[in-house]
Amino acid sequence: MIAVDTNRHNGEGIETWRRWILLVSNAATDTETFDLIIVGSGSGNSIPDYLADWSIAIVERDVFGGTCLNRGCIPSKMFVYPADVAVASQTSAKLGIDTQFNGADWSAIRDRVFGLIDPIAASGRDYRATGTPNVTLIEGTADFVDERTLDVEGRRITAPNILLAAGARPVVPPIAGLMETGFHTSDSIMRLPELPKRLGIIGGGFIAVEMGHVFSGLGSHVTVFNRSNTLLREFDQDISATFTEVFGQRVELLLGHIPTHVERVADGIKITCAVGETIVDEVLVATGREPNSDLLNVDAAGLECHHHGTVAVDDTMATSVPGIWAIGDLANNYQLKHLANAEAAIAFWNIAHPDDLRHQSYKAVPSAVFSNPQVATVGLTEQQATKQGRSFTVGRRDYGGTAYGWAMADDSGFVKVLVDTENGLIIGAHVLGPQASSIIQPLIQAMQFDQRAEDIARQVFYIHPALTEVVENALLAALD
Repeated sequence: MIAVDTNRHNGEGIETWRRWILLVSNAATDTETFDLIIVGSGSGNSIPDYLADWSIAIVERDVFGGTCLNRGCIPSKMFVYPADVAVASQTSAKLGIDTQFNGADWSAIRDRVFGLIDPIAASGRDYRATGTPNVTLIEGTADFVDERTLDVEGRRITAPNILLAAGARPVVPPIAGLMETGFHTSDSIMRLPELPKRLGIIGGGFIAVEMGHVFSGLGSHVTVFNRSNTLLREFDQDISATFTEVFGQRVELLLGHIPTHVERVADGIKITCAVGETIVDEVLVATGREPNSDLLNVDAAGLECHHHGTVAVDDTMATSVPGIWAIGDLANNYQLKHLANAEAAIAFWNIAHPDDLRHQSYKAVPSAVFSNPQVATVGLTEQQATKQGRSFTVGRRDYGGTAYGWAMADDSGFVKVLVDTENGLIIGAHVLGPQASSIIQPLIQAMQFDQRAEDIARQVFYIHPALTEVVENALLAALD
């Protein structure tokens, strides 16, 4: 006989009865029953304390901890910082400083990064495997059998609530010879045994330019192949154009061309495109990422997906199937860890509190590109605002127009803000230059809390002569 606690988790009669039915039916089929199944151990691993009495299964098909920890935003920025230092040493002459770059110890940098990262991932796995009695770690690939049942390589599990946090993976373009020749993606490029003398990068998005900065900064000759004529083409056009110009001073850019053939030759890897042939030692494919929904057999669960593969959710993180929730790269196109964490918090709360639903806001979701120059953005681009028919003014000021910009001898950085003329609110902000990811923060806050540009510009002190004065000046320019 199976005992059922009718008061558990504030459950009401219908939910309690449904769980009882599941328990009885699954007992005959060796299907394990949990209160909650989480697919993915990235942001999905952020289980709140109020679920401590829930029986939870975490399913992970790859390394524990998800993309950000193991091969994404955290290790990549740990490579970016040494590259920043290296570039600074090579460009200090404009400040009257005679410094030299004598090369990088790639293995030392790599081992420092993953000597920290790998133990964190391992300890996180061990903690879930043995240190949390209410959590069962199941390693393998999960496939939906029906809307409440998952098969994990022969092990069947079910739960009234399922949270999908399975992330995304690199897209590999259909270039002739690429698969046969071999290549790297963001999953593997940072673990190279040695620094390549010549690196070819296919793509022009944030992964391409961040890794392009890392490897060129540390001493590789980098060639970027990109089908569009600008890098970061999804960003504001002023940002994209300026970034492409500045970045092109450090790396070789083959724009408007995509490789047609890749093959291994005696002295390396030959990449062929319309403008000719380029020989490199390693190839990085950075042509985007795709959600892992196709690996989950979501059709069996009846889940609705968008044409690009993301699982359709509302702002409570609920999918089209009651009881199934989705977050992160699987459910949105932002591909941002800070957003995935916020969505996880919303999803967990709503799973446990169905009568007190919370909603995720996407009003001011920022992002940054940690290349050189650095880029940060939030809200609408000028092109998007125009397309929407918004009435707005633009304020732009260069880093070089501020006292701290003079000190830095910066000749390319700028802040650009868009202000709605009807209500005075900031609808977009874009920054290019040193510390862009920090400089943009007050503008993010202003947008999130509906603070008027006038108030942010005139009623807030900006430390003089700090670099943040460029934010103040851009706002004032938009108000003039």
